[in-house]
Amino acid sequence: MKVLANDGLDQSGIDALKEKGFEVITAKVPQEFLVDYINEHKIRTLLVRSTTQVRKDIIDGCPSIDIIGRGGVGMDNIDVDYAREKGIHVINTPSASSESVAELVFAHLFSGARFLQDSNRKMPLVGDTEFAGLKKAYAAGIELRGKTIGIVGMGRIGQEVARIALGLGMRVVAADNNVGKASIKVKFYNNQFINVDIETEPLQDVLKHSDFITLHVPAQKDGYMIGKSEFEIMKEGVAIVNCSRGGVIDEAALIDALDSGKVRFAGLDVFINEPTPSKEILNHAKISLTPHTGASTLEAQDRIGLSLAEQISSILQIQ
Repeated sequence: MKVLANDGLDQSGIDALKEKGFEVITAKVPQEFLVDYINEHKIRTLLVRSTTQVRKDIIDGCPSIDIIGRGGVGMDNIDVDYAREKGIHVINTPSASSESVAELVFAHLFSGARFLQDSNRKMPLVGDTEFAGLKKAYAAGIELRGKTIGIVGMGRIGQEVARIALGLGMRVVAADNNVGKASIKVKFYNNQFINVDIETEPLQDVLKHSDFITLHVPAQKDGYMIGKSEFEIMKEGVAIVNCSRGGVIDEAALIDALDSGKVRFAGLDVFINEPTPSKEILNHAKISLTPHTGASTLEAQDRIGLSLAEQISSILQIQ
């Protein structure tokens, strides 16, 4: 039984599948050749991340496929309902990368709060000749403790962000149409913990009252979730982070808000035109940037690989 991990798979997942008797192929097959490759090699399981698109043409053109797996949470690159109508199992790993994405949110928050995204660019260039000037330029940093963080989307990742924020001494507010209240368990190193209940609020209220905003929502089908009108109701000097999906934020409106000072800084892990983000976004001094690496930690990849291997074995009843 052959598994094609077209966007790669952690070695732990490869090893777990091989132990069950699967042949794991990690060759990166270009999208336009995918149907022919799957049919030629009689692939039964196709595993993808966010790059490979599994649309109706793949589903209809590859009768050997029993399972489509997504290493991660969002499955907007897969025609999930259509695949299931055809009797194909569609699986993902919704909890494997939550901690990794949440930590990246705070990497962006800390970077922007202390100008790291800009100082790391300028220090190598002029740090030896303009040290005093740079020190003065970056003297107006801010702290996260005691500030209000607004979490838009209180799924697994949003709740993990809340745990970290509570541990930092932040006030947490949240918006989610599908979650009325979330009970957040904050664990400490000595096995002690506290439970904090967070009731969600209307999005407008969260945007209005937050010092920092972080987005954890699916790809948007009907326009941007955060555009010009949403920026207008935010606090002066707010900061915003998007580690969910490109297109959630109107990037042109974001640049205007950054240039006007309405938004202090932004952190982006995802972009409208991936994998070719706009130069204006990439070169903006107030934006902390990562290339869609929210789940890209060794620990998350290990969990993703093992979770996929376990689900595949269970579906195909391999003991």
